[in-house]
Amino acid sequence: MAYHHFCSSPYSLFHDCHSLSASIKARPIRSSPPLKPLSHSFPSKTSIQVTHVSLPDARTQEPQNLPKLSNSHYPDDKTKSYVWVNPRSSRASRLRQLSYDSRYTSLVKVAESLDSCNPNEQDVLTVLTSLGNDVSEQDAVVVLNNMSNPHTALLALNHFQRILKKPCREVILYNVTIKVFRKSKDLDGAEKLFDEMIQRGVRPDNVTFSTLISCARVCALPVKAVEWFEKMPTYGCDPDDVTYSAMIDAYGRAGNVDMAFTLYDRARTEKWRIDPVTFSTLIKIYGIAGNYDGCLNVYEEMKALGAKPNLVIYNTLLDAMGRAKKPWQVKTIYKEMTANRFSPNWATYAALLRAYGKARYGDDALNVYKEMKDKGLELTVVLYNTLLAMCADVGYADEAFEIFEDMKKSGTCKPDSWTFSSLITIYACSGKVSEAEGIVNEMLEAGFEPTIFVLTSLIQCYGKAQRTDDVVRTFNRVLELGITPDDRFCGCLLNVMTQTPREELPKLTDCLEKANSKLGNVVKLLVDEQNGEGNFKKEASELLNYIGSDVKRAYCNCLIDLCVNLDLLERACELLELGLSLEIYADIQSRSQTQWSLNLKSLSIGAALTALHVWINDLTKVVESGEELPPLLGINTGHGKHKYSEKGLATVFESHLKELNAPFHEAPDKVGWFLTTKVAAKSWLESRHSPDLVVA
Repeated sequence: MAYHHFCSSPYSLFHDCHSLSASIKARPIRSSPPLKPLSHSFPSKTSIQVTHVSLPDARTQEPQNLPKLSNSHYPDDKTKSYVWVNPRSSRASRLRQLSYDSRYTSLVKVAESLDSCNPNEQDVLTVLTSLGNDVSEQDAVVVLNNMSNPHTALLALNHFQRILKKPCREVILYNVTIKVFRKSKDLDGAEKLFDEMIQRGVRPDNVTFSTLISCARVCALPVKAVEWFEKMPTYGCDPDDVTYSAMIDAYGRAGNVDMAFTLYDRARTEKWRIDPVTFSTLIKIYGIAGNYDGCLNVYEEMKALGAKPNLVIYNTLLDAMGRAKKPWQVKTIYKEMTANRFSPNWATYAALLRAYGKARYGDDALNVYKEMKDKGLELTVVLYNTLLAMCADVGYADEAFEIFEDMKKSGTCKPDSWTFSSLITIYACSGKVSEAEGIVNEMLEAGFEPTIFVLTSLIQCYGKAQRTDDVVRTFNRVLELGITPDDRFCGCLLNVMTQTPREELPKLTDCLEKANSKLGNVVKLLVDEQNGEGNFKKEASELLNYIGSDVKRAYCNCLIDLCVNLDLLERACELLELGLSLEIYADIQSRSQTQWSLNLKSLSIGAALTALHVWINDLTKVVESGEELPPLLGINTGHGKHKYSEKGLATVFESHLKELNAPFHEAPDKVGWFLTTKVAAKSWLESRHSPDLVVA
């Protein structure tokens, strides 16, 4: 930061602000009076790194016009000889008092007194009189530079301007005073002081602007930082690479992404030093733009440049990878972070919870939650809801209830409508009607009206329990509340129909016709078993083209399931063909020289059985035509099971293939795969009869 080394010790008087430095040691007493400027004041690699990771807004300035110390304690000869004084000598104490070490210490104490005194001219003058009448410009700079109270600093500045008749560089006095305003995060005060400076005819320099820019940054006012940066040419000031690097962050935060990237490209070309704050901003910019590879590239470039990531950068990167739905990257980055001995803070855990929750990494998310509880870290409502939504997605009913109880006991978070919605979804998918109704009542008591999401989950719950009248009642409640059924709600009604006895389907058909006339017409054609192939295909095609892309597959799956339940195999095949032509389904059948496969992982049970029926017919035609089958044939059902059921597609198919007496057997080394050889398949296909589809 500006003037950091200048005020950190008595050995560097005008270090990084104006290169007016004295290299006075404790042991030798310097005999030459003028304090020679040091052109390079970075004595070690450590100090270089400090400059790298924070914005050094004070720059080295031309030394030729610097003021000389007017303190009478300094002799006037210009030799560089030193006189050793025996510390046991009676003169040692007196000589120490004459050294500038002692003077510097007294000036720092004056600054401390000014910070604590009342902000009025009389009290400030009382403190400053302790300096005596022989006050140098350097003394004034030291005092102001060590102050932190902007109110008394202004009064002190005015006093120094009165007693210093012709300051060599009055801009220095203003710069260190502006720095005091930066310490207090008072940009308005700093700007007013700048205006006064211009009115007095004092020309600002690079340090002036870099201090104002850094003040705007610490005040979280990036637009103001940009304004001050763009004023620099007006006053004949050319930004240096440190200021340019800082502006990458400012432009990024101000929303001028193009300028931020332009400066970053230039920074890489010209090898500017970039601080971690700027790297963090670049990662955020790429993350907001959805360029998550860009986030990782910045991170890798940062490490390649030798800059060490700090905790803020790790947290920013974890958050970006979470939004990118790349939980494996989150794990890698977190592992690297802990290996570098960074302890996770609240922001780290929040980023991990969001990342694992969104990716449905249930166990990982729960482990993070447990660690937060063990450390006594409180969650926000949003984080609780993230956990509960994840539990709903992966079917962790017991864990969700425990989290909900923790939330209520926390005393800092109250459940909102999203909280109740997730819990109702969990109970609804599990078919726990009384528990779901209990949460609905608790929600109403808390003052929340049921949302479309809650009512959708209730319909799903009643449907799973085959309580058709309650489904109809809930649907009517939706209309009474003035809620317009959306695609998800209608899809839920359609899914309920696949679980409803045939005799009760007309009740739900009426609901669907009110909610979505196109969907209602297609379902009515199926339920009423109306003939007219062309009419059904046309209606189904219009429906699937009309609905949103995010629900097309769900609608198509449910319609095929309904056809299979109603023994309408021909209609099911038509819908599957339509789904393939509209690219709702893709790559269900695949062929290579060594294996032909049926891929069913994205299909519902009814749709998968329909696809099997079509595939078997296709294989039969191949055998009848005399074409050769490949050495191996396989059916891929996936290895998962339904999150709220022990029954997966593999279990259903294992049973169904046995019913068909098909020679497919589960592969021991490939979970979810059923394989057979060319010889066995050909023999079976030649002997088989058309199988009846049965939904397990």
